[in-house]
Amino acid sequence: MEIKELILENRDILKADWWGRFGDFTTDQQAGLTRPDVQKPAPAGAPLIDLVPPEELTVGDVSLRQLIANRRSRRVFSDQPLSLEELSFLVWSVQGVSDTNTDDGVTYYRRTAPSGGNRHPFETYLSVHHVTGLEVGLYRYLPLSHQLVQLRVAAELPQQTSTAALNQSSVRDGKPFHFIENSAVTFVWTAIPYRTEWRYGPAAAKLIAVDAGHFCENLYLACGAIQAGMVAVGAFDRPKMDAVLGVDGKDEFSLYVAPVGKLPD
Repeated sequence: MEIKELILENRDILKADWWGRFGDFTTDQQAGLTRPDVQKPAPAGAPLIDLVPPEELTVGDVSLRQLIANRRSRRVFSDQPLSLEELSFLVWSVQGVSDTNTDDGVTYYRRTAPSGGNRHPFETYLSVHHVTGLEVGLYRYLPLSHQLVQLRVAAELPQQTSTAALNQSSVRDGKPFHFIENSAVTFVWTAIPYRTEWRYGPAAAKLIAVDAGHFCENLYLACGAIQAGMVAVGAFDRPKMDAVLGVDGKDEFSLYVAPVGKLPD
């Protein structure tokens, strides 16, 4: 297939001209199939880490106008670790629960970032490298309880995550600086498409892509509020990243990456 044909094919995903054709198919929601959960359960026996509750946070109180004006992608970080409170603020800002509503016996979770149909098809994995009080390893955020689940302790994880992200680098002090390996924490978001497909069928792909922009911008602004930096990374080896996370690459797969670190003085 020629590159122009590939480009046009991918544009069709962005166009998502399904909204006038909903009578052409029956979604799983319309068919009465069970509504998929909006959060993966923690593996049995995995350690859970309580985070600082949103109402008790003492960080991040900065002018929104200032944060928007100063929003930048940052690829150089200091060696200073994040505190657990700062990480609590970041994960809550990205995917946290701000309110709940019950309708016909179903609980709906209002989140800090919007999602088409309130479906929230993403999971937030954390490759933790330098966070006070946490061992180096892989974690996943549990937004419904505002906790982390520790998936594995792994000293080699920073290098593995960096390798899966093509060992991208910048320059610090005249030397190559691998900003994923040397981040305090690297966010890796996976998509579980069925959460949105259940409601919207073939129109789901565009909504999932749009949702990613919502929460990633929240992370940019939250980082700015704690004197941290980040860069959104779309270029990575997806099968390798899926292997790092331990996801199947079919019903759940990595979609977006963002290393975070404190800014140099």
